Parts: sequence; C-alpha cells; structure tokens
Amino acid sequence: MKTSLSLRHFWLALAVVAVWGSNFVVIKLAMGQMPPLLFATLRFVVVVLPMVFFLKRPAVPWRNLAGYGLLIGVGQFGLLFVAMNGHISAGLASLVIQMQVFFTIGLAMLLAGESLQRVQMWALALGAAGLGVIVTHTDGSTTLLGLGLILLAALSWAGGNLVSRAAGRINMVAYVVWSSLFAVPPLLLLTLWMEGWEVVLGSLAQADAFTWGAVAWQAWGNSLFGYAAWGWLLARYSAATITPMALLVPLFGMGGSALWLGEGLPAWKLIAAALVLSGLALNLLWPWWLQRRKK
Repeated sequence: MKTSLSLRHFWLALAVVAVWGSNFVVIKLAMGQMPPLLFATLRFVVVVLPMVFFLKRPAVPWRNLAGYGLLIGVGQFGLLFVAMNGHISAGLASLVIQMQVFFTIGLAMLLAGESLQRVQMWALALGAAGLGVIVTHTDGSTTLLGLGLILLAALSWAGGNLVSRAAGRINMVAYVVWSSLFAVPPLLLLTLWMEGWEVVLGSLAQADAFTWGAVAWQAWGNSLFGYAAWGWLLARYSAATITPMALLVPLFGMGGSALWLGEGLPAWKLIAAALVLSGLALNLLWPWWLQRRKK
C-alpha cells in the first residue's frame, strides 16, 4: 500500500470530503421545500434506481444488506434529516455526527471484545468535552432534541460501520445500492405515517429544479461518487493516509453553513469544533505516528 498521496489523488480525496461536508448545506436548503422523511426516501430511491439493474449484488448475506440499509438509511439519514428540520443548525450537525467515530469504537468493544487504548480514552474525553460545550449553548437554532437525534444518527452510523466491516472487501458502491433496497420501504412508510399523503403529493407537485438537484446531489454525489472514490483511494493507499482527510468534513460543513446559510461562528462553536476535531485527529493519527516510529 502506498503511503505518499499524489497531488492528483489528494485533490480527489479533497473533492470527496468537500461533497460530504457541503451536503449539510444542501440538506438544509432542500428541506425548505420538502419534508425531511420524504427527502430521505427520495434520496435512497435515486440511489437504487437505475443502478440496481447494472451492479451485481455483492456476495454477502441478505441480512447483512438489510442491517446496513436500515442502520444507514433509516437510522443515520432519517434521523439526521428530521433533526436538521428546525432542531439543529447544519454546521453543528456536520460536527456532532462525527461522534460516530467514538461510537464505532464503543460498539467494537461491546460486540467484538476490542479493548480501549489509553490514547483512545483521551480522544474520547476531548470529543465529550466538545459535545459538552455544545450542550451548554443550545438555543433556538440548536435544541437538545436536535442534539439527541444527531447522536442517535451517529450511533446508527457506527452500527452500520460494523455491519459493513463484517461484509469484508467488496464493491462498496454495489453494497450501498443493494442495501438501499431495505432503506426505501421503511422510510416510505414513516413518510406516509408522519407527513401524510397530502403533504407528500403537494411537495412532489411543487418541487422545483433545485429540489430535484438536491436529491441527485444526495444520491449521486454523496453516496455513489463519494463511496466509489473513497473506496478506490482506500484500495490504493494505506488507511492511515486516506482516513485523516475525513477530518475536513465538518470544516466544510461549518464553513459552508456560515457562507451559504449565514450561520454565525461564535467562539463557543469554534472551541467545540476544536475539541471534537482534536479528539478525532488523535484517534486517527496516533496509529500512523506509532507506525512511523517503528520504521
């Protein structure tokens, strides 16, 4: 595996994290015209169609595909969209959702018997401190309900990480497409139950080019391009070379929210971001530093 990222591949990785980070702004803007669960449903419909007819089903059990589809589709994105519908700002959502890194560690300890290293304890403490700063500054744009929903979304993402890890080395794009088959039905049922036929039909009738572009951005940009490019890079470079780039996602998210949505960046937000990102960086970069020391 290569450890030195070429300039061309650096720009590819940067494009992926920019898409993932800007995605929060797109979600916030699109939900001004479409209710959250309908928007989530359409996202996964477009992921499935027409790609499911062109990509071979990955050689994994159906229960694995179902587990991933439910955790990521309903748990992560369903809760994320509901939370961002007036309960938390886009910038903070992009930051808090990164707690999935620590939840993934916790679930691996609980379910797979993995041990927690001392450096991971410090990383978790930094992340918790950043979360504490956010809790003490909830206001009209960020509520405790929104924060709780985002944390549940992060927990669902962490569960999805473990399910996908159990699938082994597979075509990740095909995996995302086929698992999304299991995300659409429950999201559709929740949409009809919580938002109703009249709202659904009215939203579809009034949807403009921007709204459909936002759905396409979610499905093709965030899911298909993002996963395809990220998986391609991980197949050619060590994980320690690629994964730290993901630390830029909340920076794009908070920066884009400030630029396009007019969200403020008061000192407490910057302190919270610094604490959470420091914890993430410590957790991701520590193994790389140890490996470099041994050489």
